[in-house]
Amino acid sequence: MDEGYIKFHAEHIPAPPLPENLCRPVISVRQKLFEMGLIGAYPDGIGFGNVSRRLEGEQFLITASATGNLPRISPTHLSKVLEVVPERNYLKCTGPRIASSESMSHAAVYRQSPRTNGVIHVHHFEWWEKLLYKVPTTPPHIAYGTPEMARAIADLFDQTEVARIRLFALAGHREGIFAFGPTLEAAFRTLQAHYTAAGFGQ
Repeated sequence: MDEGYIKFHAEHIPAPPLPENLCRPVISVRQKLFEMGLIGAYPDGIGFGNVSRRLEGEQFLITASATGNLPRISPTHLSKVLEVVPERNYLKCTGPRIASSESMSHAAVYRQSPRTNGVIHVHHFEWWEKLLYKVPTTPPHIAYGTPEMARAIADLFDQTEVARIRLFALAGHREGIFAFGPTLEAAFRTLQAHYTAAGFGQ
């Protein structure tokens, strides 16, 4: 499994953490997801799951790479994504740590949905199996964190009702599920509603 490995060319500009007030919504939602087991780490130590919120334009704040295993995070575990160019497989970020390996997929959602201000990516095998092809789903040959995935997400917005459902599955990314919304808390509520409807977390 290549989970957690960054597949794009990342330009990381080291910088101090962002202010607490900007980070708090991400940290709060991420904590809930960690406690639900939807963000975490596999036995080999590779983390999974990430959370982001839009800042301005197409810039966003996201949990950094290799933080899924941490029971609690702080602003030092977040990264600000400044620019994403899928055509060049390029991402520029700043902060104490490099941005998550899924940052390009988060960027694709923000680009396709200007009203979206929060994006969540989680892992849950049984739920993922139930969701595949019952909600908008990216093709099985598309790998996570790639320009191809960014294009596949754009196709979902063009060809499906994903903008209304605000949830989609990744057929080529085992266990991978995305939710999004006008706020990060709204994205969490959407995810939670689908999770409960599938018979989990009750």
